[in-house]
Amino acid sequence: MSDLVRKPLHQVKAVVTKAYLNYYSTSLRWMWYLEHSKHLLKFKDAHQGESCFIIGNGPSLNKMDLSELKDCYTFGLNKIYLLFDKVDLNLSYHVAMNPLVIEQSAKEFESLYCPSFLSYRHARRIVHNLDHVYFILSGKSFTFQTDLSQPVCEGHTVTYVALQIAFYMGFSQVFLIGVDHNFVAVGNPNEKQFLQGEDPNHFAPGYFGNKEWHLPDLEASERAYNLAKLYFSQAGRQVYDATVGGKLEVFPKTSYEQALTICSRQVVRTGQV
Repeated sequence: MSDLVRKPLHQVKAVVTKAYLNYYSTSLRWMWYLEHSKHLLKFKDAHQGESCFIIGNGPSLNKMDLSELKDCYTFGLNKIYLLFDKVDLNLSYHVAMNPLVIEQSAKEFESLYCPSFLSYRHARRIVHNLDHVYFILSGKSFTFQTDLSQPVCEGHTVTYVALQIAFYMGFSQVFLIGVDHNFVAVGNPNEKQFLQGEDPNHFAPGYFGNKEWHLPDLEASERAYNLAKLYFSQAGRQVYDATVGGKLEVFPKTSYEQALTICSRQVVRTGQV
């Protein structure tokens, strides 16, 4: 304590702030671990050997017949609910981690009919702890988390979190659609901006239109995708990119039609977890 007293005021503030943040982070993790992590255990290997689609939010979704997905296992991301008035997706799972998305969509997430995996850090105070809501914790380590009872890595894209969840569930083949990996934006990666007018980067003009959003970090997300590819490959599993006209070059490409053929043979909905 005596050493701290002799330090200049700005250094004292820095030390206290760091100590508080470390305590807060540790406390937050323990609260999540004790109250919520056990609820995730039932998803372990629940879909071992099966196939699924992870549905991104790119404008390429508007070029696809998404009604074909109704009998496949699917992950919808972020504001996927904006599609519900156009097509009955019969979603299996939902994932959202971004604080702005959660803030803007809390009521819609509470109304979902499928299990919804939300960031504990950002959602715990604004989304009610309902039966279909599952809080997951994210951490700072750059990793591909295979155990949902531990903090996941956000990888600068919710798609990366969905890949970790799909891996934990045991899916052996994952098909990405709507992951355009192509944005019209001016600014620094991860910068928060107000998007004036219609949103050209997502399937709905009002997705972030006239709302705040975070600019994408494509380079960082590609690093995460490459790590996901490695983990799936080492486990004898595979991720395919079936996005129509997508710019992502990490995963092997396949057509949406071919993906539907594979999934329709292997996956028949028998009920949710």
